[in-house]
Amino acid sequence: MAAVRSKICGITRVEDALVAAEAGVDAIGLVFYPKSPRAVTLLQAKAIVAALPPFVTSVGLFVNATRGEVGGILDELPLDLLQFHGDETPADCEGHGRPYIKALRVRPGEDIAARCLEYCNASGILLDAYVPGMPGGTGESFDWSMVPRGLPKPVILAGGLSVRNVRVAIARVSPYAVDVSGGVEAEKGVKDAEKVRAFIREVRNA
Repeated sequence: MAAVRSKICGITRVEDALVAAEAGVDAIGLVFYPKSPRAVTLLQAKAIVAALPPFVTSVGLFVNATRGEVGGILDELPLDLLQFHGDETPADCEGHGRPYIKALRVRPGEDIAARCLEYCNASGILLDAYVPGMPGGTGESFDWSMVPRGLPKPVILAGGLSVRNVRVAIARVSPYAVDVSGGVEAEKGVKDAEKVRAFIREVRNA
């Protein structure tokens, strides 16, 4: 089995990005959703991206942003990958000059395979917990048995992951990558260095 990748999302500080990079993270997520407690300004994001070493992917997270809003960020910031975490259609996600992943909030009865096929040009599909009124970052997990095997896109598993459960999650889902935010925080938007290191160790040892 190929090594599972890791992404630390909701990075708001350069020092947290550097801790994650030194621990061996594959990607960091920057939240461009003003309602999120983990949202970053363009100035913060620029400093974080500039500090990243080579081969750490910078991911910009958007929730129902307009094309102009996404384009405005990309004009100023060399993001590697886009993550759409709202109700975006495939057309909304495409045409930005960057590869993208689409987040799906999983609830009972969801045909995940069919939803993956809708986003046929996505680089991957992120599966998160469904919580009414919240696009993500809830700290809630979902029933991993609902994730079918052999999906047509690489699966990034999110939702309520932490040092305590990430090995079990990987064993059950066999995802391409795992994505954590609240599970490695000291407080919203501030990462706990030891939790970050421990999480990435767990992923590598899974």
